[in-house]
Amino acid sequence: MQPHERLILALDLPQHDAILALAKRTVGHVGMVKVGLEAYVRYGNALLEVLAELGHSIFLDLKLHDIPRTVAAVVKGIDARHIRLLTVHASGGPEMIRAARDAAPDTLDIIAVTMLTSMDDSTAKAAGFLGGIDATVRALGDMAISSGADGLVCASPDLPLLHHIGGKRVVPGIRLGHVDGDDQRRTATPVDAVRAGATWLVLGRPVLQSPDPVATLNSIAKNIADAETSSQ
Repeated sequence: MQPHERLILALDLPQHDAILALAKRTVGHVGMVKVGLEAYVRYGNALLEVLAELGHSIFLDLKLHDIPRTVAAVVKGIDARHIRLLTVHASGGPEMIRAARDAAPDTLDIIAVTMLTSMDDSTAKAAGFLGGIDATVRALGDMAISSGADGLVCASPDLPLLHHIGGKRVVPGIRLGHVDGDDQRRTATPVDAVRAGATWLVLGRPVLQSPDPVATLNSIAKNIADAETSSQ
């Protein structure tokens, strides 16, 4: 995989025109673009079709979490021709994950979210995950992969907890430096995340808030390439 192919650009913008403008500028500079729940609810499969026509592979980040029958129906209702990755919540359980995998075509990877990067031990325990982050990530990761998930979404600090199981790794919470008031509590730099075992990096605010998103993406890809060269 080339360094730029590890990058997933989060198109987390409110306006359709802004989404498409950024998508057009970044063709060939990222491996995928991410369409989240907000954009998908607003613009639906039509947005996926336009992004695919531009030449983008798509990570559809819906974090599905419902009874198995409902999740399977949603997966079947999505235009999977244009999607490479689709997320479900691992906490939905093994039957839900299997239902999603069974409903998806072979060309679509089902990626299970372990714990959100916005959560830490205290918020995890408040939500009922009494073992905290580490124990929960291990348990959910093991269960999700054994239930048919093709990979996991996890924070970079969680990657060492999951080295013993297979599958791909999607890592959000990527930052280029310290951010005051950041709502992401478990973050990492791009190079640190790749070194820890990330397959793909989800890049949102560091690119969206950049005056030159393409230059920022290219700089991140170069840093990853330099780090991979130095480790050989």
